[in-house]
Amino acid sequence: MIEPARYTTVDAALSRTEHAVQAITHLAERAAPGARLGTKGELQEWCGVAKGTFNEALRILQSRGVISVRPGPGGGLFVASPTPIARLGNSILSLDAAEGDVADAVRIRDALDPLLIEDALAHGSATDIARMRADLAAMQRAIDQTDATDFVHSNWKLHATIARVSPNAILKSIYLSLLDLIESHTVSVEPTGEEPLWDYIRQRYQLHIDLVDAIDSRDRHSALRLIHTHNTTQGEGPG
Repeated sequence: MIEPARYTTVDAALSRTEHAVQAITHLAERAAPGARLGTKGELQEWCGVAKGTFNEALRILQSRGVISVRPGPGGGLFVASPTPIARLGNSILSLDAAEGDVADAVRIRDALDPLLIEDALAHGSATDIARMRADLAAMQRAIDQTDATDFVHSNWKLHATIARVSPNAILKSIYLSLLDLIESHTVSVEPTGEEPLWDYIRQRYQLHIDLVDAIDSRDRHSALRLIHTHNTTQGEGPG
């Protein structure tokens, strides 16, 4: 682990949370995937921030796929092994200063997804399915045009369409509000030109096609399996 004296602040405009995120990110970039960076206590002291600030930084780092946290003896912070969707989250999804809020919103959204899929299975009409397929077509156009920004927004629009099928007004309102929060803090999505990233986006698109097909055919087992795979807080990114 790098000695505390070697860490220097590079931007006085950053918040203390952002400084901690930046410092640990730089530390992780110089280590191999899976490498142990230190305990929470050691790294909190190294960053020179309060416990609450450090925990907020950890949430952001985990949501970006930079680190993993392991409890117990020998635990601590470890460099994550990034997946292609983590690169989507880190490299091309640009957020404003509310990264922690967005990460929390995504976690809650993921927890609500299975409930909305159940409602879509029970209540989805032919008109609802047609709207979902129109959103899928917009996602395909974004892929054809290599427009990552449009792909992400079209993806969120599909989830909003699925949510609107639910007869549960409270559930629907909460979910749509979470989507609005996530989208409102998204500044831009910039393509990196990495082919593995676009391969993953195409895979993600196919997952959504399969999900809509399962809803259309009332295949509950497949739909719930797919939404579990879709879960973006299992080491993946927005989608």
